[in-house]
Amino acid sequence: MGGLVSQPSVVLGVSGSVAAYRAADLARDLMRAGFTVRVCLTDAAERFVSRELFEALTGQPCLQDVFEEPERGRMAHIDWARQASVVVVAPATANTLVKLGFGLGDDMLTTLVLASERPLVVAPAMNPTMFTNAHVVEALERLRKNGATVVGPAEGDVACGENGQGKLASVATIVQGTLTASIRSTLWTGKRILITSGPTYEPIDDVRFVGNRSSGKMGAALARAARMMGAEVSVVSGPVAVQYPAGARVVRVQTAQAMLDAALAELPGSGLVIGAAAVADYRPLEKQSGKMRRTHDRIDLTLVRNPDVLGTLVAEARNSGHNTRFIAFAAEPSDGLGIARQKRASKGVDAIVVNDVSRSDVGFGTDDNELTWIGPAGEATSGKRSKLECALWLLERAAELP
Repeated sequence: MGGLVSQPSVVLGVSGSVAAYRAADLARDLMRAGFTVRVCLTDAAERFVSRELFEALTGQPCLQDVFEEPERGRMAHIDWARQASVVVVAPATANTLVKLGFGLGDDMLTTLVLASERPLVVAPAMNPTMFTNAHVVEALERLRKNGATVVGPAEGDVACGENGQGKLASVATIVQGTLTASIRSTLWTGKRILITSGPTYEPIDDVRFVGNRSSGKMGAALARAARMMGAEVSVVSGPVAVQYPAGARVVRVQTAQAMLDAALAELPGSGLVIGAAAVADYRPLEKQSGKMRRTHDRIDLTLVRNPDVLGTLVAEARNSGHNTRFIAFAAEPSDGLGIARQKRASKGVDAIVVNDVSRSDVGFGTDDNELTWIGPAGEATSGKRSKLECALWLLERAAELP
């Protein structure tokens, strides 16, 4: 499993705030909590604290220059990103937050974050007016939607003499946020997760097909969240434009039968299977060769039932004695919870997750979702969140399945 970690470790990014001196206490307390700590400074941070300080505290090299190579021939920002359990940026200035939120990588710290699949914790520290600046607010919202944990800031006096929200959170609060993110990052370490994603296209002729509006965004979010939590990930995907995360094995298919065949091949060794694909229930009985011409006022299509992809996977695993957990997705209208409960029982899955297709602000094609979890221990609702946040929420519950 490339990129996974065997012991808890933190990359602590320190940016150029007066509060940078508190990062020394943070590094010390993270080490007391059991983490190996490596520190990455921005150029501005070194105006306030020295790399020698952190090297003495942590016993590890400190990075600053993107062209540094502590180990000859190895790219430090890639190595450090791969080896960390979690990346913590504290203090995070307005400048650094905006760069992180909008995906800029112009120094060692921001480049390292871009190269990381691991959970990100940011602890803002800045003037209260800067904290409410529209660009900072948008950057923080983008970071949250992409799964980052934002710790603070606290209310209080800041370095410029003003009072308000902008003070770096307490070291204890940042350590707790890091511990929570680290636990999440290893929740699925050593486990293999199989995800079906996207639509299926059932051909009518060489041009037209029977399909649906699934974008694959939820499946991609699940794959990314699973990688963030340490899992080995396989995705069997219908035709979509979304990008799946680096490190995930992706098998691309078109039809329901092809999805079933590929998923059966990926099933052995999977501890969890999530059926997030919107599989076409029916397909044309016969595919016409070439392109059908518009020579008739009416055409009749005979449709036949497609195989039940997830149901077949459940039966295969149970018959083979595999200890695999299964989660189904159900696209239902707002009053469809009763139907979803029946589906959970009839399919034999461990849990079913419902997304409301009667709403235009969540579900197919959108960046947000709102999920209802129906499992053996009861039901829960995610609330409206980004699809990545929903995916993290779902996988935390999946880890609790008996």
